[in-house]
Amino acid sequence: MSEHALSFSRFVENLSQTLPEELLSINAPVDPSQFDATGLLAALERQKSYPMVVFEKPANLFGRPSDFLLAANIFASRKRCAVALGLSPNDWRLEVSLRYAERERARLQPSLVERAAAPVCEHIYTGEQADLRMFPMVRHHHMDGGPYIDMAVLVKDLDGGFYNAAFLRTMYQEPRQLGIYMSPRHSWFIHQKYVKANLDMPVCLVVNHHPSFYLGALNVAPFGEDDYQVIGSVMGQPLRLTPSTTWGADFLIPADADVIVEGYVPPDKLEVEGPFGEFPGTYGPEVLKNIVRVTAIAHKKRAACADIFVGHVDNWILGAVPKEGSLYNRIRGAVPSVQAVHLPNSGTGRFNCYISLRKRVEGESKQAALVAMGECDFVKNVIVVDDDIDVFNEEEVMWALATRVQADQDVDILKNVKGNNLDPSQTHDILTAKMIIDATKPVDRDFAERIKVPEEAILRGIRLLEQLDRGPRHD
Repeated sequence: MSEHALSFSRFVENLSQTLPEELLSINAPVDPSQFDATGLLAALERQKSYPMVVFEKPANLFGRPSDFLLAANIFASRKRCAVALGLSPNDWRLEVSLRYAERERARLQPSLVERAAAPVCEHIYTGEQADLRMFPMVRHHHMDGGPYIDMAVLVKDLDGGFYNAAFLRTMYQEPRQLGIYMSPRHSWFIHQKYVKANLDMPVCLVVNHHPSFYLGALNVAPFGEDDYQVIGSVMGQPLRLTPSTTWGADFLIPADADVIVEGYVPPDKLEVEGPFGEFPGTYGPEVLKNIVRVTAIAHKKRAACADIFVGHVDNWILGAVPKEGSLYNRIRGAVPSVQAVHLPNSGTGRFNCYISLRKRVEGESKQAALVAMGECDFVKNVIVVDDDIDVFNEEEVMWALATRVQADQDVDILKNVKGNNLDPSQTHDILTAKMIIDATKPVDRDFAERIKVPEEAILRGIRLLEQLDRGPRHD
């Protein structure tokens, strides 16, 4: 492996040095398919604790100790996302979004690695040996239809030849078959081309890689952009690719991934998939969906499988950081005075959007909100605030909502807009209502000034507290 290639093991090593308190290893045997993994994560969540957890002894679907580690809760901390993008852990607010935005604008051509030099090709299984039961696969919530792999799936456009990455849930059905759920977005659109041509669609499941790979996979670049180029840019180095086991150079796969599952989606084969606990914190129903026929499994030595704790903080932050950066880029093109964008956990990292700007003229607030809604169909409710409000502090946003909004003047509702089909509040198929709340002060008249304590007085108070802490103690 290249000395500087980004991999999951390098991330764990870096995390153990920069944020050791956010890394938890579990040496006790666990069975992820029987809720053992998510049971522990939910127990930590009740304590408001969100470390990345590495299960050292997970069971596979045979019920035996797996040869793979299992990593979960990887993205449940914005500090870890900052580290993944090469920042200090302290740069977890706007800084990580801006770093993402900066990199997402660029494109880096991938580099090609021979299969013999690709770490992911150290172990290859084909035919009947490509058995999904070797994995420690997670069943997340009590009504889930089975254990799932819920990491990124790669497909290749039939016409343009570009690669698309998306997080698509895949349910274990048979030793060499998964059920796959594709929302009507880019991957689904590509699949329709294969269906029309009556062709199998090649797919690749990236079961683990460096976290920046997955952050890059969640970019909101326009359809037709090659996600391998965008992902490499977000990672900060060209993504290393190698020919796949199944299709060779016709379908390239990430060379430094821990685990890859190759397969194809037949054009006309449907099976029951679901229910599945989804990102809004509710279940997606049991449905007839496409399947993946597994053709090959590849992995490096002592590999780890990864899992997203879907419907929880892990899932929400992973979805939020890439979209914040991308939306910041898009909004800045129309409203240069934008200061920050945040998709809070309270809105599942997708549905609610807080935007701060240094408003110059009336109308900018609504313009910024419309850009956010137009660029990301997940976004449903937008609150725009002034730059004296910290959008990463929800209490401040709610204060602005309480003190700077008159509903009859500052709230706009857009009806019959394309939404997300997993939004449980929708009453019509993929149509939703969206709301814009302008919580900024008017620029054409005086408005009540926000109270504040002089900064120099606060600094004196801090020094006084430090002196008290250092003072003598009498027990």
